[in-house]
Amino acid sequence: MTYGTLGPGESHVKAILSKSAGIAAGAFIFSVGLNNFLIANHLSEGGFVGLSVLGWYLFHIPVGATFLVLNVPLLWLGGRMFGREFVLKTLWGVAAVSIFSELTKGFQTPVDDKLLAALYGGVLSGIGLGIVFRFGATTGGADVIARVVKHFWGISMGKTLFAIDVAVIGMIAVLIGRQTAMYSLVALFVSSRVVDFVLEGISAARAATIISDRSEEIADRIHLELGRGTTLVPAVGGYTGIRRRMVYTVVHRDEIIRLHWIVKSVDPEAFVVVNEVHDVLGEGFTR
Repeated sequence: MTYGTLGPGESHVKAILSKSAGIAAGAFIFSVGLNNFLIANHLSEGGFVGLSVLGWYLFHIPVGATFLVLNVPLLWLGGRMFGREFVLKTLWGVAAVSIFSELTKGFQTPVDDKLLAALYGGVLSGIGLGIVFRFGATTGGADVIARVVKHFWGISMGKTLFAIDVAVIGMIAVLIGRQTAMYSLVALFVSSRVVDFVLEGISAARAATIISDRSEEIADRIHLELGRGTTLVPAVGGYTGIRRRMVYTVVHRDEIIRLHWIVKSVDPEAFVVVNEVHDVLGEGFTR
């Protein structure tokens, strides 16, 4: 083996340690947001974390302990249905959240404005969860239930997760108070948006589909003036039956106006569709 390089086994161990550290970092950030802003200001979360927080408010049962206990039967079920790898990733995510939610209890900052607390808590918990998800793990609980429901009944995971969150927030409204439930809902919404941001990033690219009788000329101009690649896709008009080629290309957000001008100058009658895209991999974009 060449000096300074890692063998296959060492590389595998390094990858596992890197993922484990990333999951732990995400769980820590999530727990700080939970304790420092949400619990400190008598707010809550959705899902199984929300149930655990509810147990703390009503019976003073530690959040981490409740969260771990609630997940044990689900981890067993997930192992039976989805395999060992799924259980190991989920187990570390659950354990990390349980541990750090207890270790960060001292990080509490009560504030006068509960809306501000909900916003800060939602942002931090969203960043933490996004990091956990990005390293290939989950925090168990509702995620496992959603997978099981999808497996047996075909209901989308998003719908199941939303239903569980609504049920938990409803319990908080009845047992703790409607104001707490409303601010917790704000935190939950912010958290979900931040998770999307962490996973997908800011949309810095746009994909354009251009339908024109002069597709080759438009593609050549894009190559020359924007330095972007194109793909010519055979297409048939559904109404007219006319055969032509579509141009598909991906450009940076600040290049979209120049793209419009190129298309307009070549074929003012061209049909153009532009969409946001995320995580573009390849020459000229993220590697």
